[in-house]
Amino acid sequence: MKNQSVRDNLDWITVLIYTLLVVLGWFNIYSSSLPEVETFIFDTSQFYGKQLINILLGIPLIIVVLSVDGKFYEKFSSLIFGFTLLLVAGLFIFGKNVNGQTNWYSLGGFSLQPAEFAKVGTALALAKFLSDVQVNLKDLNRQIQAIGIILLPMLLIAANDPGSALIFIVFFFVLYREGLPSWYLWTGFIAIILFVMSLLLKPLFIISIAAAVIVLIYFRTRFVNRNIVFSSIILVMISVFTISTSYVFDHVFQQHHRDRFNILLGKEVDLKGIGYNINQSKIAIGSGGWFGKGFLEGTQTKGGFVPEQHSDYIFTTVGEEWGFVGSLVVVLLFVGLIMRIIYLAERQKTKFSRVYGYCVASVLFIHFFVNIAMVLGLFPTIGVPLPMFSYGGSGLWGFTILIFIFIKMDANKVNEW
Repeated sequence: MKNQSVRDNLDWITVLIYTLLVVLGWFNIYSSSLPEVETFIFDTSQFYGKQLINILLGIPLIIVVLSVDGKFYEKFSSLIFGFTLLLVAGLFIFGKNVNGQTNWYSLGGFSLQPAEFAKVGTALALAKFLSDVQVNLKDLNRQIQAIGIILLPMLLIAANDPGSALIFIVFFFVLYREGLPSWYLWTGFIAIILFVMSLLLKPLFIISIAAAVIVLIYFRTRFVNRNIVFSSIILVMISVFTISTSYVFDHVFQQHHRDRFNILLGKEVDLKGIGYNINQSKIAIGSGGWFGKGFLEGTQTKGGFVPEQHSDYIFTTVGEEWGFVGSLVVVLLFVGLIMRIIYLAERQKTKFSRVYGYCVASVLFIHFFVNIAMVLGLFPTIGVPLPMFSYGGSGLWGFTILIFIFIKMDANKVNEW
């Protein structure tokens, strides 16, 4: 078994789906950024030319990742995590300001977004911590340590790029898989619901509803301990959170974040201003019908009506030119990739590999879900790229490293018997 090459043990289904997504992504970038006069596909003045270079540079990156022994990633996970944190922290000194956000390093014509690689470092660090035989997430100290691993990069990134920072919340699903009490997730979901309700309704109305629900649960449910002090504390916490939401929204959120939430919630209608992107995105996707207008035939795409269509809004090109059927194929490819990684994670021989696999699946899922919800107008625009589709070298390389480290771990499992 140990004499088998890595190539023989690679999960070629995962590799194939990854390759299909990368290729399909490039064709959509080509379509969304093609100028009126066609040029050479390697024309680096065009987004499709740059992305093709990024894809080609990803090939030696894959070779390097697969050439390194799988145990290297576990042994040096803490160093990799620390290095990615230093890259993120360095933005405060050496970062380049683009559109009001300092989340890039710029060296000549080359740019690098360290937040994309911090996801890899965090996934490795979390897998290393949780694979310790002494770690039990029922213990409060261990919970604090695990959450700290997630919050550290999240807080560093949030200062420059709140949208990318939100992605790190998905690691809580991995903690839940490994034994984190379910009340953490329920608290998170309730907080999100309360936040949205607080933007739509008066605080006193929300608090009254919460009080009524707590009283009903207290007297009608036999499955909850009837502790009046505990119930009162919950009501106080809900009240404080609800009342503070308005302050946070008005004084902590930036104006463009407030505008996007207001557009999403229907509190504002500005089809020529902040709501323009979402409106044009819906028009483009809806105009594709069942089978689309055909490759390079999208009128919204060719007319450049959707801003940032080659990056955050790349799925609008899929919807317009490939229609519902083509969009469904892309969605199924993403779902297939995520489910395949979860399947592989469950059959790993080490806890480190399993936890890392779940981290990979979770990161892919949150990017896929949020991006498509964003272009459909179901989620505010927060600048989350669609994996392997959206333009950008850092995003493509970050996802490539994330996925192929796991593919390497999976290929090595035969040597762990």
